[in-house]
Amino acid sequence: MLPLLHYNISNHTTAFTTTREGGVSIGNYSAFNVNPYCGDKPEHVAINRQQLCNELHIKASHLIIPHQNHGSHHVNVDANFLRMPAEKQNVLTNGADALITTQLNTAICISTADCVPILIYDRTHHAAAAIHAGWRGTVKRIAQHTLKAMHNTFGTQPTDCQAVIGPSISIDNFEVGDEVYEAFNKARFDMKLIARRQDKWHIDLWQCNSIQLQEQGIPSDNIHIAGICTFQNYKQYFSARRLGTSSGRLLTGIILR
Repeated sequence: MLPLLHYNISNHTTAFTTTREGGVSIGNYSAFNVNPYCGDKPEHVAINRQQLCNELHIKASHLIIPHQNHGSHHVNVDANFLRMPAEKQNVLTNGADALITTQLNTAICISTADCVPILIYDRTHHAAAAIHAGWRGTVKRIAQHTLKAMHNTFGTQPTDCQAVIGPSISIDNFEVGDEVYEAFNKARFDMKLIARRQDKWHIDLWQCNSIQLQEQGIPSDNIHIAGICTFQNYKQYFSARRLGTSSGRLLTGIILR
């Protein structure tokens, strides 16, 4: 049994984040990395992916992982998408940082190793989203763009949604240069709420994304922050700042049942 971190969003979903435990990868990818884009051995990734699909009781072809690029583009994983060959799916999801779906027994996932993973579930339309919010995506308000896409595609109302902000780097450990602070400031975020000055600036990505979700209409009581810092807990959760970019990635996903 894989030691997944599970989120109790609904009895009709499986929402999770992987840890570093349970797989066959080695070195800075050890041991459970399922991301094929970070330099791990393909044969190890394949074994880990199949193990995850077995744990989640889904087809291997229904584990959808985009090749992210810190943007705000989303892809709708619909029935037509699932009928496509894997090569075409990979082309469509290349550069996507958010996935949305209403398809059952399909894991829409994003990869992180300090960036913020966000899951959204719309209980009325039985729709879901998985969002990768690095600092650049957060500045671009990817969480809000994705909620708007869910509204346009499925009719989602934010008041009907539950959201999870998964393991990622905390404000204590997310030290940034002045240029990153200015990027948030120019994007008109309330810096008094999301930033503090120590030797350098520190940004609270958890709070910043929670505020975005609330501004879009999700009630604060419906937003769960895992509160797990990947930098601090790098032995259990991958952290690019601690391990380097040539290391494994966490997978955060949601499955509609």
